[in-house]
Amino acid sequence: MTTSGVMPRNPAGSGGAEVSGFARSRSVALVGLDGHVVDVEVDIGQSLPAFTIIGLPDQAVNESKERIRSAARHAGVPLAPRKITVNLSPATLPKRGSHFDAAVVMAVLSAQGVVRVPPDTVFYAELGLDGSLRPVRGVLPAVLAAVRAGITRVVVAEENRAEAELVAGASVSSAHHLAELLVEHGADPALLQRVAIPTVPRAPGTPAAGNGSGEEPIRDLRDVVGQVEGRQALEIAAAGGHHLLMVGPPGAGKTMLAERLPGILPDLGDEDSLEVTSVHSLRGDDGCSALVRRPPFQAPHHSITLPALCGGGSGMPRPGAISLAHRGVLFLDEAPEFDRRVLDALRQPLESGTVTIARAQSVAHYPARFQLVLAANPCACGNAGGTGQTCTCSAVQRRRYFGKLSGPLLDRVDLQLRVPAVTYRELSSTGDARPEDSATVAARVLAARAAQAERLAAVGCRLNSTVPGSLLHRRLSPGTRAVEPLRAAMERRTLTARGFVKVLRVAWTLADLAGSTVPTPEHVQLALYFKTTVTA
Repeated sequence: MTTSGVMPRNPAGSGGAEVSGFARSRSVALVGLDGHVVDVEVDIGQSLPAFTIIGLPDQAVNESKERIRSAARHAGVPLAPRKITVNLSPATLPKRGSHFDAAVVMAVLSAQGVVRVPPDTVFYAELGLDGSLRPVRGVLPAVLAAVRAGITRVVVAEENRAEAELVAGASVSSAHHLAELLVEHGADPALLQRVAIPTVPRAPGTPAAGNGSGEEPIRDLRDVVGQVEGRQALEIAAAGGHHLLMVGPPGAGKTMLAERLPGILPDLGDEDSLEVTSVHSLRGDDGCSALVRRPPFQAPHHSITLPALCGGGSGMPRPGAISLAHRGVLFLDEAPEFDRRVLDALRQPLESGTVTIARAQSVAHYPARFQLVLAANPCACGNAGGTGQTCTCSAVQRRRYFGKLSGPLLDRVDLQLRVPAVTYRELSSTGDARPEDSATVAARVLAARAAQAERLAAVGCRLNSTVPGSLLHRRLSPGTRAVEPLRAAMERRTLTARGFVKVLRVAWTLADLAGSTVPTPEHVQLALYFKTTVTA
């Protein structure tokens, strides 16, 4: 962007000249995954030297003043010894993070006449004291926000270039050092000869290339011994996107089953992949130079706190485990050992697919459309599931242990089954009838999901687990034999209205797996069994 007409171009390095002017550059402020283009306005006045940043900056933005002074000096263009006022507009939007450094220094030097900043460019990088451009988190959602706002040119640190180029329609430019950036925007090319651009290795842990996208190695379903019902429930859960609860004694294979669910899920589509990668980019994970194509798998320890699970932290809330599991699997092993408040916090995201974190100055929204898998022992000692050992828990202790899984939470879980202990015969079986591998099951899951997508395209849904109940049973007449078990269960008060819808969703998934156009009475009966077998 050109500077005011009264201001002459200032030769590089003549920071002490009498200079005053106004200039503007652009950056992006993130509130959750929502990005907002920010105008960085700079005014240089004829008064005593000062550097002021206004527009609701946080501590990281305020500290940028010293980084900018040092970086500009090491780039060969010291800041003018005048009063510099920086306004981050809109002023009512909180500005957090060090990524505003590049936009601020470019606007200041543009006001000094050193460079010319075009209006269609967003700067998103941190500055080092030596003038180097440092990588930052949240580049992918920031570039997405800029492109959607009509700004296609983006300038980032070299380490963030691959991540920024994931956004279609973005013209990405990168640099290692501020001097390179200045020359690219009209500064004296001699700066590059006078400035020694450092080549210091990047410190470990800096957001850049790596492999921390949240993807897990695929474990094959063939490794699971026995557990016919468990394998069937896992396939149903994968095909329809249903939540799953497994209750059984220690060593029965609950964790093995849960860890193999991602292996039978299909790859993420372009839109989902971009959304999942954006969450991991905002979290600051390594490895965001490529889109996350496999469904993520999160298995937090039972000591996890509420902010760590749902998101939070000081300043701008960060995404938690449920958002990192978006479009994937959230596995809570030993579920009754989790804090009751942590478990009940899952209820709203399970229904809405999003989590909203409110703070005094802002509200952050993160996606949380995950599949929940819960695993629990039948009691605290684990011996109440028929392992041959004597259970030492009293009836009160058993109720207290399993009572941590509240009724409203369990009502949101579509599939609930008991996982029996594996017998010696099953464990030592070496017959020719080997269990199906993950690839075989994944093919059936993919076909069932394709049938759902075709049937539900008109209503804007892709999976049975997200379809309103009225749409699911519209083709099932209330007087048909298929819904008779559901009517009886509701009259006995063993099935809630939400549970009624959950059973219908699972029944439709069973029909899709079987290649049927409508659920049969057998499908409804099996779905009802999986819904009520644990709580019966």
